[in-house]
Amino acid sequence: MKYSAEDNFINSIVGEGTHFRGQLEPAGLLRIDGDFTGSIRSGGKVLIGKRGRADCSIEAATVVIGGVIRGSVYASEKVIVLSTGLVLGNIYSPRLVAEEGVLMDGEFSIRGDQAAEEPLPVRTKPMRTNSFLTTPEPVDTAARSTLHYSLQARV
Repeated sequence: MKYSAEDNFINSIVGEGTHFRGQLEPAGLLRIDGDFTGSIRSGGKVLIGKRGRADCSIEAATVVIGGVIRGSVYASEKVIVLSTGLVLGNIYSPRLVAEEGVLMDGEFSIRGDQAAEEPLPVRTKPMRTNSFLTTPEPVDTAARSTLHYSLQARV
């Protein structure tokens, strides 16, 4: 995937020390360095900075988490969790990239690239662990390309 200069242009920001509640539908890249509560719906990228805290649901193409997110994340391309990130909620995405040291608690449905057009699967059998590394568990034969994880991290 090739990125243009427009992909790196931040046109919306919730700055550090700012508390914002509501619904955002930004056209480009949204960066959260403050506190945000509500919902975000974007066709672009959403970035939660190292000091950012989001208590919301996010629908976007790409979501990068460097701070704290509590809620559900729906990404059409990928979710990246940086080593400073904390996820307390669910992630639904074709791809999940997590750096070493992330803290995650929730259910994660990683569908694979070819399943991007398919509706999100419903989790039927949860699996809990205190480890970051678990074996993926296919839900059923109809969703062979879908991998489900349910991880709990010690905070």
